[in-house]
Amino acid sequence: MKKLHLFILKSYLGPLAMTFFISLFILVMQFLWRYVDDLVGKGLDFFTLGELLFYASVQVIPMALPLAILLASLMTFGSLGENYELTAIKASGVSLLRTMKPLIIVTIIISTLAFGFSNNVLPWANLKLYTLLWSVKQKKPELEIKEQIFYDGIEDFRIKIDSKDPETGLMHNVMIYDHRDSRNPNSNVTLADSGKLQIAKGNGFMKLTLMDGIRFEENIQNQKKRLNSREKQRFRQDKFKKQIALFEMEGHNLERTDEQLFSSHDRMKNLTQLQNGIDTLNMQQGEVVSNIRKQTDNFYFQQRRYFQRRNKELKKTSIDSIQPLNYDSLYQSLNNHQQLIAIEGAKRQAQDNRSQLEGKLTRYRNYQSKITKHYMEVHRKFTLSFACFIFFFIGAPLGAIIRKGGLGMPVVISVLFFIFYYIVDTLGVKFAKEGAWQVYQGMWLSSSILFPLGAFLTYKSATDSTLLNADAYIIFFQKLFKREKFDLQNRLDKEKETETNTKT
Repeated sequence: MKKLHLFILKSYLGPLAMTFFISLFILVMQFLWRYVDDLVGKGLDFFTLGELLFYASVQVIPMALPLAILLASLMTFGSLGENYELTAIKASGVSLLRTMKPLIIVTIIISTLAFGFSNNVLPWANLKLYTLLWSVKQKKPELEIKEQIFYDGIEDFRIKIDSKDPETGLMHNVMIYDHRDSRNPNSNVTLADSGKLQIAKGNGFMKLTLMDGIRFEENIQNQKKRLNSREKQRFRQDKFKKQIALFEMEGHNLERTDEQLFSSHDRMKNLTQLQNGIDTLNMQQGEVVSNIRKQTDNFYFQQRRYFQRRNKELKKTSIDSIQPLNYDSLYQSLNNHQQLIAIEGAKRQAQDNRSQLEGKLTRYRNYQSKITKHYMEVHRKFTLSFACFIFFFIGAPLGAIIRKGGLGMPVVISVLFFIFYYIVDTLGVKFAKEGAWQVYQGMWLSSSILFPLGAFLTYKSATDSTLLNADAYIIFFQKLFKREKFDLQNRLDKEKETETNTKT
């Protein structure tokens, strides 16, 4: 039995490692495709790109691991069934569940490690990834001045060149518009025969050297109004052989954002931190509810408190013991002008109270949304481990039933199952996030659907079912067509016999 278990383990661990890295590579490529617009043209070094890819690889492991387990179990048991090794094992008296026993233990170990990973490593990776990604998004693109196109990468300046030497970097026929004067943005223009751009990364400035040029400047008095036609005729012209300009390169260098800005997000916390966050949010939400209750009490009992403050004798009397006022009779006792003033005052007071209550309700909904996301993250840490367990009990019996190994049929079936799982899981998360369902219902929707399917496939495989055996369906249809052909022939023979008897 030990040799059989070692044989099953060797047959399973190899495809598991291979499919895991293939799935990981595909998901990382999907990540790069998603954020390619934020990464291209930023001039990131290889160390930063490698760091970003590493954190992205760690972040997509929760999706790659269940897919790898499903595909590896399908390939392993499909190959065993295709080579009749599984048939030989069953013929020797070893059931399918006993054959799966070492892999079940391995899956339990992987599921346990997956829970520890999602609780400890994944929050750290998410924090590092989103902090670095945010820093990259804030970084301005690298300076790349193209020919015959105005470049606006430098704030308040527009630069255009006719041609550029790719070897020396020398630019020809340089035109620079200075837009620092917002009222007269085109009042300062510089033309040069040639120029060269150098970036000094140490001090954060860009050095632009211009040769054989001329500078035109209108309104040299820098007036704080728009220029009329006469004032526009006044300009200053400066010719130069060589001129050096320095531009501040703020934002062009990668500056790391403080990780504390993202540490309060639900995806950056482990179970203990999530529970502490839920308690804090519940307390803050309770304070909002208390404020709403106090405001509504003040609104409804404001008139009673007003009369209590005005009457010294009523100060010793509780508010509830004061008889309610007859507002109709009080309103009718006023003249028309006073009634209009009372109505306008009541409308204004109602609008003020409504705006204040809407602001507090918005805060209440924000706290409720954060609490829901925290609970979703708590459940997500368990659904990852359970998904690994479920996908094994789908892939192993399914491979034993279809009896096809390799990367053909198993890949197709695995992708279909994973797409179904991903769609159902996305729907459940959406319903839970919007409050249409309870959090546990939405987060465990995909698992509750796939778990009975895995149990059904395991039962069918243990009973040698031909549920997904193509040969069994081919034989069935051949028998069915042969039977219909036999029935048709009998019908024709009877009709001929009837015609013969009729003629006779």
